[in-house]
Amino acid sequence: MSTVNTKNIMIVGVGGQGTLLTSRILGGIMTKAGYDVKLSEVHGMSQRGGSVVTYVRYGEKVAEPIVEEGQADVLIAFERLEALRYAHFLKPDGVLVVNDHKIDPITVVTGAAEYPENIIKELSVNCKVYSINAAEEALKLGNSRVFNCIVLGVAAKHMDFSKEEWLDVIANTVPTKTIEINQKAFLVGYES
Repeated sequence: MSTVNTKNIMIVGVGGQGTLLTSRILGGIMTKAGYDVKLSEVHGMSQRGGSVVTYVRYGEKVAEPIVEEGQADVLIAFERLEALRYAHFLKPDGVLVVNDHKIDPITVVTGAAEYPENIIKELSVNCKVYSINAAEEALKLGNSRVFNCIVLGVAAKHMDFSKEEWLDVIANTVPTKTIEINQKAFLVGYES
C-alpha cells in the first residue's frame, strides 16, 4: 500500500438501484488493499423511489465518513437527475460516471415539475463525464438488476485497483448465485 491522501467516492441513485451493494464492493476492495475505509449511507425516501446517497472514503487514516461539497474524486450516479443533483460534490478534477437512464421522481409523475432535458450534455460543460446506458446493457446480459455493476466497471477505470482485484471482491460480496452475472456486468463497463 502506497501513501495516499484520502480519496472520496460518492454513489447516488434512487432507492432499489443497488447503491448499498455497490458501496460494499467498494469498501471490500479498499479494505483488502489495506486502506482505512469509512462508509456512510444517507437514505432519502428510498422505499418510494427517493434519493439514496452513499459516501465511501479511503486512505491511510480516515477520520469521518462524510464527503463534503467539492471533495469527491469520483461520483457514481445510477440515474441522470441524481447526477445533476449531486454534481457540486465533485472536485474540479473529479470524474462523474453516470448511468444514462431516466427515472421520473414523484414531482414529475404528479405533474408538479418537469424532468430536465440534456442533463449529460449540461454536466459535460463543467465536469469530466463518462456515461453509459447501463440499463440497456444489463438487459442484453439478461438481467436488468446488474446495471449497477456495469456502472461500477466504468468507474473502476478511474481507481487504482486491477481488474482481477475487482472481480475477486465482487465474487466475495454478491450472493453466490449471482457472481457470474455480476462479474460479466462489471466487465461490460470496465471494457467499454
